[in-house]
Amino acid sequence: MEDNLQTLYIPMGVKSETELFPGFGRKQLFQSVIGSLGAGFVAFLLWVFGRNVSLTVVTFLIGVSASVMMTTKDRMNLSVLDQMKQMIRFAKGQKKYPYIAMNEWPDKP
Repeated sequence: MEDNLQTLYIPMGVKSETELFPGFGRKQLFQSVIGSLGAGFVAFLLWVFGRNVSLTVVTFLIGVSASVMMTTKDRMNLSVLDQMKQMIRFAKGQKKYPYIAMNEWPDKP
């Protein structure tokens, strides 16, 4: 009878999309490009108002590397950006549940 039982095979570690390096696919590339453009804008503002080359370059490089690190997914398939989104969604959610306790089973005489 045990020969007739079929086992269920669940593959582990299979990714739904191709990755450029582990945890970093096309979607993460797009997110990091947006973050890099933001870092470039901040670096440009620093250059316009401060005229300090080293501060501008360091700000841009830190912004680019931070955007890549924040979008790279870990072993649990979550990135820092995903975790921040979930924390914001949780903070916006309902925390107080108005509940009036009532006697569900009143004593019947």
